[in-house]
Amino acid sequence: MLTASAALPLDKILTPPVIRLLILAGALILVGALLRSPLVKGWLGELQVNIAARPLLDKRRYHLVKNVTVPSGDGTTQIDHVIVSRYGVFVVETKNMSGWIFGTERDAQWTQKFRKSSFRFQTPLRQNYKHTETIAELLGLPRDRIKSVIVFVGGAQLKKEVPSNVTITGG
Repeated sequence: MLTASAALPLDKILTPPVIRLLILAGALILVGALLRSPLVKGWLGELQVNIAARPLLDKRRYHLVKNVTVPSGDGTTQIDHVIVSRYGVFVVETKNMSGWIFGTERDAQWTQKFRKSSFRFQTPLRQNYKHTETIAELLGLPRDRIKSVIVFVGGAQLKKEVPSNVTITGG
């Protein structure tokens, strides 16, 4: 049994290398928590789409607008990307998700499934429908000139029939 006199003094335990190690461990835990937060995951997914879109879209034909907040009937709505071109206006919703995704075009909610857990979320098709309707109304364009595009990044696998306007990229 240790007595108070046998214990090492705190200044002998908390040496500069040990303090640096504790700070590094704390920073790694904080970064890990941030990377798992929905806000940061969403931002990282949108960043992936921004980086991928640059070389793919001819700047003479397409104009990419990122992170658009527009007024809607019940306040505002945030749109990840709007791509304007002579071919139409493309409203892009990005989902940074992994695991298996179950849902159809008609479902109000989809399910993200992992081995031991699952989570329900609003179908991005309905979410982006609101975005496309808002953009059409704001711009005074016919609805058929506004195209809805859903991009999954992060390695998700859709386990039902994938609608034609849903794209899945690697992780």
